[in-house]
Amino acid sequence: MLRTCVAGLSLLFLSACVEPTSAPPPVNAAPLPQAGAPVSAAQAMRNYNAARIRVEPVAERTCREQTRRLNCDFLFRVDPNPNAPKNAFQSLSPEGRPLLTFTQALIADARNIDEIAFVMGHEAAHHIEEHLAEQQQAAVGGAILGSLVGAITGANAVVVDQLSRAGATVGARGFSKEHELEADALGTVITHNAGFDPLRGAAFFARIPDPGDRFLGTHPPNAARVATVRRVAEGL
Repeated sequence: MLRTCVAGLSLLFLSACVEPTSAPPPVNAAPLPQAGAPVSAAQAMRNYNAARIRVEPVAERTCREQTRRLNCDFLFRVDPNPNAPKNAFQSLSPEGRPLLTFTQALIADARNIDEIAFVMGHEAAHHIEEHLAEQQQAAVGGAILGSLVGAITGANAVVVDQLSRAGATVGARGFSKEHELEADALGTVITHNAGFDPLRGAAFFARIPDPGDRFLGTHPPNAARVATVRRVAEGL
């Protein structure tokens, strides 16, 4: 069993350097609703505040309904750094409170209230699905396995440390794409239940770089994400 794991991890490290030779087939679907023209920074912030007021209670109610032990008291925050790149992420405070942080650049790039509401629903879904804990557990497992590879092969301390770090990276990224699609699905429900249009919100994907279907990539292809939103929205 140990030999199988070692061989599998070694192959995984080797494969991580190989890019796919072909792109995934396109998803045939009708165009997403138009996002509209860019808005002013002031209007974008008004959209953010209006969306937060409606998304926050829905996200907290969804969290309480679907979990039993999680802290569902979300805290929405705007990154004070005006130079931070477009990003939104979920984290935890030292007390375990779920934090949803949005950079000013991301808020300014949202062209309508549905887009920023969808991003909020997506980030809240990461917490409800407990993705952060799952990634941390996978990273620890990958680090342990990487250390075992170094120890069995007789590597020195530096190489063992490098393999441990590489194993942690592989472990953390192993489920990243799956987590993003799960957050898109539940985020669609949260966005809809808050009274917004998730399909119009998903138009945000049309303006961000498409990561494609890279091995160990952190995000799935944009087409797969749009297809997920469309599938869940049709069920609503």
